[in-house]
Amino acid sequence: MHHDTLQGTHYDAGFRWGTMLRERGNILLRDVPFALTEDRLAYARACLPMYQTYDPEALEEIQGIADGQQCDAGLLRAVLLSMYAMPPGRCCSCLAVTAEQRIFFGRNSDFLTALEHLNRNVRYRLKGAYALTGNTTAFVELEDGVNEYGLAAGLTSVYPLKRQPGLQAGLLLRHLLEKCRNVAEALARLRELPVASAMTLTLADSAGELAVVEATADRLAVGRPADFGGPFVCATNRFHLPGMKQLNQARIDDWRAEERYQTMVSALSGGNSACDLAFVQELLAGKYGFLCQYDRGTGRDTVWSVVYELRDKKIYRSEGNPGRQPFREDPWLTFGGN
Repeated sequence: MHHDTLQGTHYDAGFRWGTMLRERGNILLRDVPFALTEDRLAYARACLPMYQTYDPEALEEIQGIADGQQCDAGLLRAVLLSMYAMPPGRCCSCLAVTAEQRIFFGRNSDFLTALEHLNRNVRYRLKGAYALTGNTTAFVELEDGVNEYGLAAGLTSVYPLKRQPGLQAGLLLRHLLEKCRNVAEALARLRELPVASAMTLTLADSAGELAVVEATADRLAVGRPADFGGPFVCATNRFHLPGMKQLNQARIDDWRAEERYQTMVSALSGGNSACDLAFVQELLAGKYGFLCQYDRGTGRDTVWSVVYELRDKKIYRSEGNPGRQPFREDPWLTFGGN
């Protein structure tokens, strides 16, 4: 996993990073895992006004990267703005749980082993945004992260029945971490933003508020711990909340999403008296049922796992499959007040 620290304006951060990669011979457009078809290009163009209105900083960073890479910004936008709205998607697992005086957020990122050399941990201290750190299989967008106020978020993709011009899940997640201090602010802001396609967002903050958002291009539902029957929430690559279940596509290879979901529900429903850091890490490592035990020979695996301990303000990350790679503390981010 690569580690990058980016500062300054969004444009400056993008330009420096894009330039650094180009000088090392790393050309982003060579590593795109899908074809940049006219459909993707047209969809990105349709999304452009949404970002100009709601998230212009993301466009500035993409432009900076393009200038640093000396490439067409329109092609980079086609890569990023169509992500999650068009296959392929990532198949991941998220959870958040409170236990006595502790608050844990955990996420496994499951993706293609052929692309794991691109995985990045990014540390942002940008002007006009809250400091944050997060992880991604791409660039600019984030798939999980935590900001200086202790708001943590993680996404899972859901196979889309419908898409519309809007913000894709990873850019939306980063926007929330840059602009919101807690779950309440994130939910309020999310309701104001156009959602591109099907996704879930798992949210937790340092005050112990937990939520799962299940959303499509035209529908949004919020689940709380009461909906799960315990002091936790969780999500994989299927919808489970009332009014959303019927939107799941049948016969989709979602990497055993329902089995992963039931593993988390079963383990977390057992009571939280023993729910400590070791328990959460072992759960993510597959000790309580199937969650990360992929056959790497198929080209699939859990490519990182992370635990954000929000009240104690600590970050632990396994830079690989947590069943094989140990979690190590990342001391970089200093959480602010809440």
